[in-house]
Amino acid sequence: MIGAFTYAPPDTPLDVIHVDSALLLVNKPAGLLSVPGKAAEHADCLESRVKTAHPPALLVHRLDMDTSGIMVFAMNRASQRHLGLQFERRHVAKTYVADVWGQVDGDKGEVDLPLITDWPNRPLQMVCHERGRHALTRWRVVSRHDGWTRLHLFPHTGRSHQLRVHMRALGHPIMGDRFYASGAALAARDRLALHAEVLELYHPEGGQRMRFVSHCPF
Repeated sequence: MIGAFTYAPPDTPLDVIHVDSALLLVNKPAGLLSVPGKAAEHADCLESRVKTAHPPALLVHRLDMDTSGIMVFAMNRASQRHLGLQFERRHVAKTYVADVWGQVDGDKGEVDLPLITDWPNRPLQMVCHERGRHALTRWRVVSRHDGWTRLHLFPHTGRSHQLRVHMRALGHPIMGDRFYASGAALAARDRLALHAEVLELYHPEGGQRMRFVSHCPF
């Protein structure tokens, strides 16, 4: 079961990576919701902060509250539709950095396990071969350390909590993951060690392939 949680988002300035007539890319800090929660005390979120500074901005996708890194917003409805289709058709390439517990065998691989919401324990997700939706994550070792491994993760699909559940299923939970890690793996970090580092997409106006980077803060 999930323990009690107090929402205390970081009070940091908006970190804009890129802005033009169609796109706005920002670096979301860990601990900040992407969109407002249902409770009044969960109103502060990246979307509201972005709209305060850039009123035309429109949401395109989300990151978990505990995950940091790149999020893209559209600056008009046409760009929002264009970007939404890119995500839907998997034309967007994403690279995450994850520090996982233990020594991962091999230098690269993939986790191909279907996922579904664990309804009695939502928002947790779980592997379910009978009713789960297809989910594929490719991974590659970046570096090995005493008791942990740094990976690059390449999600082919975009299921909720996909990287977190897949790493636990691999036997190497992401350190600091309050949902899917426990014991020493949970205590090893004071935040979820997962960061959306690279995002590649086609510009909605002109179609140029663009690559954006947000360097890992941990």
